[in-house]
Amino acid sequence: MGRVALDTYVRRLRPNRLTVLSAIAVLQLEILLVLGYVMIRDVRITEPLIFVYPFLWINVSLWTVLTTTTDSSSRRYHHLATAVGIGYFFILAYFGGLFGFGTGARVIPLHVDWTLPPGYSPVLLYQDSLIRLVLQPYKLIGFITLSYLVYITVLDTAGSAVSGVVGLFSCVSCSWPILATAATSLFGSSSAVAAFALDQMYGLSTLAFLSAITLLYWRPFQ
Repeated sequence: MGRVALDTYVRRLRPNRLTVLSAIAVLQLEILLVLGYVMIRDVRITEPLIFVYPFLWINVSLWTVLTTTTDSSSRRYHHLATAVGIGYFFILAYFGGLFGFGTGARVIPLHVDWTLPPGYSPVLLYQDSLIRLVLQPYKLIGFITLSYLVYITVLDTAGSAVSGVVGLFSCVSCSWPILATAATSLFGSSSAVAAFALDQMYGLSTLAFLSAITLLYWRPFQ
């Protein structure tokens, strides 16, 4: 990485005063949401990180989108980048458990589930014989962000196939750990305790997600 490129990257990471104040306000709101959930649901906290994981996805996603820029001269590849980004989102959403094929064995009417902690809920649930939906906020926001970064990568690399493939597989690697958690939240017990049984998978998926975000934000393969 050249000196100019390094300086540009450092400037992208350096927050301004408004960003810092906004981040503090967001963190305070999230803490209040978690405290409110714990008091209302009378939850006994045995693994505090469980409450942190979804907000890591959400906060990093928001910060990444707000600080990511692209060269306006690459806009001629907009349609290609849009198609790749949308297609990639559906790949992530499918393998990440946001949607899938219905089993036909159980019909779940379209409804919103608020039983899980903030970030994991509100969950939009639906299943019939054809389709299954488990739309959790942190996954939805995270996958949209990864897809947006793929879109930016296609624009900035001006059609470079090599970098596109690297970005694609670096992102897909973040999907596999959350397959089990998505299945549990839909087909298993509806209680938060049952969902938390796979807390290790939440940690692994968060680590993979943050790694994928870092790769696509930094784009060392560009």
